[in-house]
Amino acid sequence: MKKILVTGASGQLGSELRVLSENYSKFEWFFADRTQITLDDLSVLKNQLDLIQADVIINCAAYTAVDKAESEEELADTINHLAVGVLASWSAFNNVKLIHVSTDYVFDGNSAIALDENSPTNPINVYGATKLLGEQLCLTTNPEAIIIRTSWVYSSFGNNFVKTMSRLMQERESLSVVNDQIGSPTYAADLAQAIVSIINHPNWHAGIYNFSNAGEISWFEFALAIQEIGGFDCVIGGIPSSSYPTPAKRPAYSLLDKSKIINTYGVEVPDYKKSLRKCMGLLKG
Repeated sequence: MKKILVTGASGQLGSELRVLSENYSKFEWFFADRTQITLDDLSVLKNQLDLIQADVIINCAAYTAVDKAESEEELADTINHLAVGVLASWSAFNNVKLIHVSTDYVFDGNSAIALDENSPTNPINVYGATKLLGEQLCLTTNPEAIIIRTSWVYSSFGNNFVKTMSRLMQERESLSVVNDQIGSPTYAADLAQAIVSIINHPNWHAGIYNFSNAGEISWFEFALAIQEIGGFDCVIGGIPSSSYPTPAKRPAYSLLDKSKIINTYGVEVPDYKKSLRKCMGLLKG
């Protein structure tokens, strides 16, 4: 029986994989939180991996506090870059399959067309820079690894845009949301399903893949969809990013082209609104 190690088990994607694992009892699942797989302490990481002895590693763990990363560069680099190198080197040495989750923030946002896996990278914040270094180290250390870039992740677990907006729309009469950053949201449950589809596939094709839900929207349009599905009365206004300054810059355009993952693995890419309805249905309970 294949043993699958999921790092970052308490995060959004890790939590969705845990839910999904109940349908895949043919695998032995090991969900590791930060005490069992310690990505910020490289001195113990290899020993922890030796103890677990997985056949497949899904690395969902990351330093994802985008604004905080600007002042905690060393910690972000350790988790998003150097630790990924340890995972890649251990998996290569032990002939273990590795799926590493990355981000659309490896791009600068200056594109006008959907970004494919060969689009030039040029991160504009510390988080994106550390994630790109992690990708590069991963593939040089273990060329057989798979990297999945995703964007705007949300779920019924953890903290995210959907949950925050749903709460604020019930607390406030009006809200302003950035309308000049374009991309597509990702329901973590859909990404979890895509990852399991790859593991289940008879062929392993290493390299970088993109995954997010179908659609091209701004955060403002995303908020309008949340308002519509939730039936909230709050007035939503669109504002430029310049009116909402943050410590870290965000890419203005980071829509991901999903053709490669669809054509290679037959992965389903649901429409963003369909998935949003599903998630908000769970949140309503």
